[in-house]
Order: sequence, then structure tokens, then C-alpha cells
Amino acid sequence: MRRPIQVLVYPVRRMGDDWEYLLLHRLTSREAFWQGVTGAPERGETLADAARRELVEETQMTPLRLDQMDYWYLIPVADRWRHLYSPDVIHIKEYVFVAQVGDQDPVIDSHEHDAYQWCSFDQALALLLWPKNKAALKHCRVFLLQQSL
Repeated sequence: MRRPIQVLVYPVRRMGDDWEYLLLHRLTSREAFWQGVTGAPERGETLADAARRELVEETQMTPLRLDQMDYWYLIPVADRWRHLYSPDVIHIKEYVFVAQVGDQDPVIDSHEHDAYQWCSFDQALALLLWPKNKAALKHCRVFLLQQSL
């Protein structure tokens, strides 16, 4: 059974005086929406280790810096994924990270995603579907702007 824990990683790169955010587009068979990098920690893996591993697996990018945000939220277990969890699990706790990467493009995992896009903050916010993903991106934005001071 899968543990009801996940990580969400927003890869970012510095472009001039601002940041660009990498979003990945999920395959049509996986609901066809834009998101950051997501995944579940493996047994014995820390949240940070899971965030690094998922970033590498889904983009082939290694973070220059990885920071866990002081932000997490609960997402309901969708019916299509219910078989992965024990029957009493109704929510998954998702922890948010921001990963600073160099000026490179990802090599995406074609089993999960069919496109990627580097976006300004406003573009990324407009592409994201889920309100909790948008709130997570806003937390990352505040963190990055504070780091730039």
C-alpha cells in the first residue's frame, strides 16, 4: 500500500530580475492538466530525498538548491487511485518544495507528461487547474522574492 504522503516540486530558474516556473502537462490518460513535479516518497526516503528523486525522474534535472516550503495541504484520494491506498485513507498530505535549477530544459518522462513550459509567475498561475497548486505556487513566489532581497 502506498503511504498517503506526496511531494509537489516547482522547478524554477532565474531569468533576469525574475523567476521562471516549469510546469509539466500530464498525459490525456492521466487527466491532461498542468502541474509541477509530483510523487510519493519511497519507504525510508525523506521528503527532501523524494522531491530530488522525483525531479530527476520526471525532468532529468538536478536541483542546485532545494527548499521545503512551510506549506502543505490535503488532497482527497480520487476514486481511480483508491486501490493504491488502504481503505481508511481519504486524503493525501502534499508537501511543497521549490527547486532552483540552472538554465536548462527538462527531458520529460513520456509515461507521465507530454509537454513542458517555462512560465512567468502569472502564466503559471493561469495554467494551473487546482486551487491548492495555485496557493502552493504563491508560497514559492513569496519565498523566492524574499531570497532575492
